[in-house]
Amino acid sequence: MIGAGLAQHGVGGATDLPIPFIYAMVGASWALTISFAVLALAWKEPRFQGTWAVGDPPRRRPWLAVVGLLLTAWLLLALYGGPTDSSNGGVQAFYIFVWVGLVPLALLAGHVWRDLSPWRTLTGRGRWAYPERLGYWPAAAGLFAFVWLGAASDDPGSVEAVRTWVAIYVAAMLAGGVAFGPRWFDRADPFDVYSAIVARMSPTVRDGRLSRNPLRGLTTLPVAPGLVAVLAVLLGSTAYDSFSASSFWQAKSLSGWQHTATLLGFCVIVGTLFVAAAMATGGVTREQRRAMPGQPAHSLVPIVIGYIFAHYLTYLTEKGQAAFFALLDPLGRGWTPLGEPDVAYFLTEHTSLLAALKVTFVVAGHVLAVIAAHDRALVLLPRSHRLTGQLAMLVLMVAYTFTGLYLLFSV
Repeated sequence: MIGAGLAQHGVGGATDLPIPFIYAMVGASWALTISFAVLALAWKEPRFQGTWAVGDPPRRRPWLAVVGLLLTAWLLLALYGGPTDSSNGGVQAFYIFVWVGLVPLALLAGHVWRDLSPWRTLTGRGRWAYPERLGYWPAAAGLFAFVWLGAASDDPGSVEAVRTWVAIYVAAMLAGGVAFGPRWFDRADPFDVYSAIVARMSPTVRDGRLSRNPLRGLTTLPVAPGLVAVLAVLLGSTAYDSFSASSFWQAKSLSGWQHTATLLGFCVIVGTLFVAAAMATGGVTREQRRAMPGQPAHSLVPIVIGYIFAHYLTYLTEKGQAAFFALLDPLGRGWTPLGEPDVAYFLTEHTSLLAALKVTFVVAGHVLAVIAAHDRALVLLPRSHRLTGQLAMLVLMVAYTFTGLYLLFSV
């Protein structure tokens, strides 16, 4: 589990989800099937492709760059200067705010991470052109390294392990930024790439206006090698995190490499199934079929967001309060500038609301994914295969939904 050494995160088990399991599963399946049927009958022309473009990225806002430097300095002070146990505010912020908090931040404010990034601020334009053949693969590797640390390593809450990981990450970002400039962060910084992907669904656009439909922003997600791998790591690692918290998995005594192999297996399976479903269509050339997996990859983004909220909701809202108070005392000196910490456990105490929210996040994410995939299919597939060419993807979406809900109930 992400940061399991700190505390159990908020993925509720059967007692936390009072909605009958079979009702949730059947309801989710019907929601996806009916959505697809309606789309197939009433949605015969693409509506999102090319109707809204982000354009060139705006210039970074200097005041946010300063804020980013100050926040980073404070977090590093807490991480490296604070206590060496689970009370370390830097470790808590690393797992809670940097990882989970990144998602609502990007949804509400867009790709503000780009402005906050201290590594972009400290590096220049770069000396060489970024090798485009690498695409997003460095970011995929970085994301896997992070989720491995938080979910499959021997001691996810180890302060020394987090310190080592952060030191390597900082060195890699600074070296890459100096060598390749801003393009390095667009393709290789795991958190920058993650933020940019989620921000495609933000209603906030570059000039401060609101987009009529955030799904249009998904169509502007740049397709490059490794994009499916990035999304597979995000989705597969969250599924593994739920699975690893189950009583079945906790009862087993497994070695570190077995945990690592299982995490990798989840990511590979998610990615392989998506590639197979995307390519399972007729009426396209061999070259078109090879390019097919990347073209609808943006449809996985709503699923990733839904799973993150469903899986880490209480982790963010409740453990996040404790992390905030810990950061107010970065050196562990007993400082309480806002008084004694008083953490509210509202969602944990209202299990029916928590259950409804989690199921809603999962189902809504998949419904939006079906809409996005269908709209892109109308562009990619020949007219005679527009319906049959989507059946494999629909089956996969239903399978993803069943798996996601099962893992929510199985803890």
